[in-house]
Amino acid sequence: MHAPVLVLKDSLKRESGTKVHHANIQASKAVADIIRTTLGPRSMLKMLLDASGEVGDGTTSVIVLAGELLHVAEAFIEKNYHPTVICRAYNKALEDAIAVLDNIAMTIDVKHRSTVLGLVKSCIGTKFTSQFGDLIADLAIDATQTVGVDVGQGLREVDIKKYIKVEKVPGSQLEDSKVLKGVMINKDVVAPGKMKRKILNPRIILLDCPLEYKKGENQTNAELVKEEDWEVLLKMEEEYIENLCLQILKFKPDLVITEKGLSDLACHYLSKAGVSAIRRVRKTDNNRIAKSSGAVIVNRPDELQESDVGTGAGLFEVKKMGDEFFAFIIDCKDPKACTVLLRGASKDLLNEVERNLQDAMSVSRNIIKNPKLVPGGGATELTVSAALKQKSSSVEGIEKWPYEAAALAFEAIPRTLAQNCGVNVIRTMTALQGKHANGENAWIGIDGNTGAITDMKDQKIWDAYNVKAQTFKTAIEAACMLLRIDDIVSGIKKKQAPGAGQASKPKVETEADADGEQILPD
Repeated sequence: MHAPVLVLKDSLKRESGTKVHHANIQASKAVADIIRTTLGPRSMLKMLLDASGEVGDGTTSVIVLAGELLHVAEAFIEKNYHPTVICRAYNKALEDAIAVLDNIAMTIDVKHRSTVLGLVKSCIGTKFTSQFGDLIADLAIDATQTVGVDVGQGLREVDIKKYIKVEKVPGSQLEDSKVLKGVMINKDVVAPGKMKRKILNPRIILLDCPLEYKKGENQTNAELVKEEDWEVLLKMEEEYIENLCLQILKFKPDLVITEKGLSDLACHYLSKAGVSAIRRVRKTDNNRIAKSSGAVIVNRPDELQESDVGTGAGLFEVKKMGDEFFAFIIDCKDPKACTVLLRGASKDLLNEVERNLQDAMSVSRNIIKNPKLVPGGGATELTVSAALKQKSSSVEGIEKWPYEAAALAFEAIPRTLAQNCGVNVIRTMTALQGKHANGENAWIGIDGNTGAITDMKDQKIWDAYNVKAQTFKTAIEAACMLLRIDDIVSGIKKKQAPGAGQASKPKVETEADADGEQILPD
């Protein structure tokens, strides 16, 4: 009896699912169309995009590619292809695309600076700072090479987040920006009049404990019987702090840095001994100082050893920049952490430069970790597209057509570049497809500035292998995720039409109301 109803419901569900797919695809196409105009160097000041994702670059490409993959999937959704079939075909195409990348990738020597510089420059060539020439690329390469550490088996680990700090100080010119061989923090010494602000080859002790009298955990009551007991209590506090300072001074430091507080009395003992002190330093900054000066952060002064004292820094200096004081611990022998000092006319300019620098550092890190290049300017996508078209003839079953469509979708990147250059798109694309059809000329692509068809090796327009691989993976994953959505469930109740019924007082819903409410229609 109930079977026909079930069949009806199922067909309705499928129909509503198709509608939802249309809505998702239309929305994705709209986003891709807006962002499409920002791909390539001709459109660099159109829209400022902050890059996110694992490799830190290639966001525009991901959106354009994902939008195109969904666009070509629309025809299959209309023909009642199941989304899983389309996704399976897309994933197969992804595997083959990565295999093509492996074939055309070119390994480079990381120590060859001009090659790395060329790559980083081509990454930020589409961004605001490209007008400043090599400046940002140089800063990025210097910073990442400073903090790179060998982890064995020929691998290098570069932690941009932990060990590279970007300090933005408005004022002066952008050309005055530099990578410091050490650390800079926005702090002054505790007692500026009494403590030295410049020390050569300082001995540095780093602490993460307070140099002040311990306060009770909770409310502490002390009952004093005689008047002299008060004196004794104060004396004990003073002796405690003096003892702490003596334990530190045993090691003859020139500079003591603590993450916690430092009392006036401790300041007195340290300045008397000719020691400069800085208090309430951030944990992250303290870690960077430890990495660059060779010091070890100590939890208790009585656990100090000679090996914990940092002697790797060449200079400690406090300088005033703009309205604020900055402490520099620089000229380090072997710094494994550094600070990039950015100067510029305004805060807005500096924020944009910092975003571009983050991208450049990500690209530089990718090259250090995986020194392989693929051609830029849409050449990689054209090669992948041509290879997938050839391979599609050997794909069996219903997945053949979505696979072929995915091959065509990769052409969205070079087509978009051609559109943004203002050249004849059809002519340019036909010429490029002809050059790539037989699998040769893998390095032929579009010069984003002129729209000319050129060899990317000659133009030095390259992409990091990691960035390209991640772009393809993210785009196909995003497209598959959106295709798999059957229905959109909204928790918003429909508003009543204006003028229907009296304007009533706002009603506060209770749990009882929610229980009695019909969520599904009859």
